[in-house]
Amino acid sequence: MMGIRVAVIDDHPLFREGVSRSLSEIDGFEIVAEGGSRDEAIAIARSHNPDVMLIDISMPGGGLNAIPAILTVAPSQKIVMLTVSEANDDVAAALKEGAKGYILKGIGARALADVIRTVASGESYVAPTLSAKLLTGQLLNPAPAKSNLVAELTRREQEVLHLVASGMSNKQIARKLDLHEKTVKHHMTQIMAKLNVANRTEAAMVLRDAVDWRPVSQ
Repeated sequence: MMGIRVAVIDDHPLFREGVSRSLSEIDGFEIVAEGGSRDEAIAIARSHNPDVMLIDISMPGGGLNAIPAILTVAPSQKIVMLTVSEANDDVAAALKEGAKGYILKGIGARALADVIRTVASGESYVAPTLSAKLLTGQLLNPAPAKSNLVAELTRREQEVLHLVASGMSNKQIARKLDLHEKTVKHHMTQIMAKLNVANRTEAAMVLRDAVDWRPVSQ
């Protein structure tokens, strides 16, 4: 049985060589090419047609910019972002552009191999710490109506949600708004119910996507 053909694109030679060496030592993998820029990634997709391409975000030409260009020359190419960036915007952009996976560079060789197998089989994968359910579901297939729900929140709930979106914990929000932490938790419960989301991260994403709402006056 042929191994999974992998290309590794990263502008740090030492890291790139380490990933290639680690994968080549695992049965079922073949490293067919290495590159260090967007242009090299596009050329490799065109000439080598690997099963899976591992691409860093921070490299000459930009890893995110490479995705649509690669899919133009190789529409069926499976791309996995292997990066240090945990930014929601980067994860969302990568998935929306067509990447099939998003993982962080702290991953071990065996776990990386499992992710590559998953993507090669036709599935998608996002590191669990990056809210995989949210990013592969709601961001790729957003429900526009949810944005309108923000306008239905009370003024206090909107205040709390804005602070949640800025990264504050319930304790920090309570201190800033001079409320009991239990009260903030109650507001969050109400917010999540009204927005029909499962956690504070999803609530923050709904707020970020709500471009057409006006705060209630009272």
